[in-house]
Amino acid sequence: MLRRLLLPLFGLMVALPVWASPWEKVESPTEEQPQSIGTYNNGCLAGGENLPLQGEGYQVMRSHRGRYYGHPETITFLRDLSKQVHKLELGQLLVGDIAMPRGGRFSSGHASHQTGLDADIWLKLTDKPLSEEELIDVQPLPMVHLKDYKINKDNWGQEQAQLISLAAVDERVARIFVHPVIKGQLCQQEWKDRSWLRKVRPWWGHYYHFHVRLHCPDGDSNCKAQKAPPAGDGCGAELASWKPKLTPKKEKPKKVAKKAKKKAPVPPEQCLALLRN
Repeated sequence: MLRRLLLPLFGLMVALPVWASPWEKVESPTEEQPQSIGTYNNGCLAGGENLPLQGEGYQVMRSHRGRYYGHPETITFLRDLSKQVHKLELGQLLVGDIAMPRGGRFSSGHASHQTGLDADIWLKLTDKPLSEEELIDVQPLPMVHLKDYKINKDNWGQEQAQLISLAAVDERVARIFVHPVIKGQLCQQEWKDRSWLRKVRPWWGHYYHFHVRLHCPDGDSNCKAQKAPPAGDGCGAELASWKPKLTPKKEKPKKVAKKAKKKAPVPPEQCLALLRN
């Protein structure tokens, strides 16, 4: 487990990690042509750009972690989306992790978010901007009753469905990850165009936020694209396969020796060069 260092911030004591990843020690992007390098879960970012901590219709949460950098296309996408959300009066957008100044691997929390093309957007929409103190430790608003595998009707509404659809119809978006129950809710609605549902992929953990992943930008030859999602809207057998199967209680298994943790893959050489600069 990572050791943590307590530091005062806005009058509060905030636990900051004692860095375990060399990428987390880097405090600024490189000054060169923007480029996403490698894969989403093993890559880096050259010429990154920071998302201003507050703008029209959005705020960045937990900015003390320094995870509000991205490829310029990602930053533009987030600002465009927030303007749409603001115009439609859906609420105030809360932006979570994007990437570190030069991308790379986090010490904890994500395997992806390494090329500046991933961003977490919370499904908690606020009526007004939060204070600096509130933004440090925003509490998630669960959209799913996890044990019951059901939508939380008290928190989920048309605003959340519309927010995800606004992001998914954007041509820059390659994938959106949500909890399978949320995907099911989107599938049940009547939409004039259902083609964007193909991009919305079920994935555990995303029950209070959704994860947007952009396509590799044009001209970024060192960016490795992910295979396209399967054809169709993904609302049939594929989605049903995610539902947990009820199994009878079994006797506690005997303790098995823990498997050794897999080592993180070696980043591309271009990424190692970014660390040396």
